[in-house]
Amino acid sequence: MRTVREPAVAGLFYPDNPQVLDNDIDKYLSGAPANENDSVKHLKTPKAIIVPHAGYVYSGLTAAKAFNELLPSADKIRRVVLLGPSHRVGFEGIAFCSSDFFRTPLGEIPIDHSALVAISDLSNVGLLDRAHEQEHSLEVQLPFLQKVLRDFKLVPLVVGDTDTQTVARVIERLWGDDSTLFVISSDLSHYHDYRTAQRMDSATCNAIEHLAADAIGFEQACGRNPVKGLLDVARHRHMDVKTLAMCNSGDTSGDHDRVVGYGAWGFWEA
Repeated sequence: MRTVREPAVAGLFYPDNPQVLDNDIDKYLSGAPANENDSVKHLKTPKAIIVPHAGYVYSGLTAAKAFNELLPSADKIRRVVLLGPSHRVGFEGIAFCSSDFFRTPLGEIPIDHSALVAISDLSNVGLLDRAHEQEHSLEVQLPFLQKVLRDFKLVPLVVGDTDTQTVARVIERLWGDDSTLFVISSDLSHYHDYRTAQRMDSATCNAIEHLAADAIGFEQACGRNPVKGLLDVARHRHMDVKTLAMCNSGDTSGDHDRVVGYGAWGFWEA
């Protein structure tokens, strides 16, 4: 029987009206164009990106900076491995789901079950549908991917309490060729004052730019586990990394008392 994971945060984190959502994403993408000099330098789209997962009004423009980097070769990307942290369900390891499709107001995305089979023998990786049911860290990336890419299958993975090596093994197993893209979903520091958040997020940015997974602590990023797994792989593969955008909710909401940090990074194969 055909099963669909229905949207859980449409109308909350992003518009549930398809036309409004389509227009909003166009607005974010046009407001954050890719750097032409960087595109010439790299010649290829990133192999991986890190993007925030807050409501679009807070972090949409930052996320768009990374998604714009995919546009030059969007028709070549056929599989997206999407990893984000669990906010609703506590568990150990990495969870995939049994759904055949993920639905957003922009349509349905097919799940690459062959990829899930390929990682199902790894330790601490398994089926846990309830980890996906209400999780927003993956869902908010989907409308951007639907707008930017032509035709792709999704490998949705919710990352719970697990170590860097477990995430790295999953990434390595699914590495593939240029048709596979990795998207890591993570916000940065949470609920500090504006200046404190800037200092903390600057340190996190420095760790990402230097592929220093061990330098990212508990309070620096809610998606630290998938981020650190990517950094471990990127270091072993001698990848190039570039910071594409940084801000926090104080920049978009005006409230500087308790802010959340956001950043976007691209990773290119050397």
